[in-house]
Amino acid sequence: MNRRDVLFGAVAILAGLGGSLRAQAPAGSEVNAVSYVEVVPSARTAMVGALTRYRDVSIKEDGYVHIDVLEQIGRPAHFAIIERWRDQKAFDVHGTAAHVKQFRDAFQSMRVSGYDERPYRTLTSGSSVAGGGGRPVYVVAHVDIGGGGPSDAPGLLRRLAEESRRDAGCLRFDVLQHAMRLNHFTVIEAWRNQNALDAHAATPHTKAYRDALQPISGSPLDERLYTAVE
Repeated sequence: MNRRDVLFGAVAILAGLGGSLRAQAPAGSEVNAVSYVEVVPSARTAMVGALTRYRDVSIKEDGYVHIDVLEQIGRPAHFAIIERWRDQKAFDVHGTAAHVKQFRDAFQSMRVSGYDERPYRTLTSGSSVAGGGGRPVYVVAHVDIGGGGPSDAPGLLRRLAEESRRDAGCLRFDVLQHAMRLNHFTVIEAWRNQNALDAHAATPHTKAYRDALQPISGSPLDERLYTAVE
C-alpha cells in the first residue's frame, strides 16, 4: 500500500459485518505502519544493510517514535518492519524523504515480494520491565474478525494486552487496529526468550482469549516469530 494513502479518513461502517464490530477507531494521532518484504536468500546480507540504514537515518527525522526491523525465525530473508510516527504529517514528510526512495530502490533487484505496507492506529501499547539477558523473541500476529454476531474484539484484545504485560518475561505487548479496515488487527509482542513466550501461551488468560476469539475470527490466527535485526 502506498504511503500516500490517508490513514485517518472518516470511519465507515464495515461492509459485511452487519454492525458486529461495535468499537470505533482508537483515539490518538500516532501513525503506525507494518510492512512485510521478502528477498532472495542470497541477498539477505544486502537487505539487512539496506534495512538498518533506513532505520538509522529515519531515527533522525522529526516525528519519529520508533522503528523495529525484524527477521522471521526459521525463514531467513523474510522481514517485517514496524514503524510508529507522531502523526500523519510526520509520516507523510518521512515518505517523501530521499533516503526512503533510496531504500525502496535498493532492494528492487533482489526482492521476491512487493513491499507490503499496511496502515494502523494504536489500540493499546505498553512495555514491561523484565530482567535477564539474551535475544528477545518477537511475535507478530494478524487477527481478522469476521461476521456472525456481536463481538467486542477491541475489548478482548485490550484485556489480553493488559494481562499479558504482567506475565513474566513480557517486554512489550501492542495491539494495532487497521486504519481503514477496523476488523483487522496486528498484535506485536516481545518476550525475554522462548521459554517466557511458551509460559505465556499456556496461561489461563491466553487460553481464554483464544477460546473467545475462535467463534468470531474471520480467518485462522496468523502468528509468526521474529528476531530483531541489529
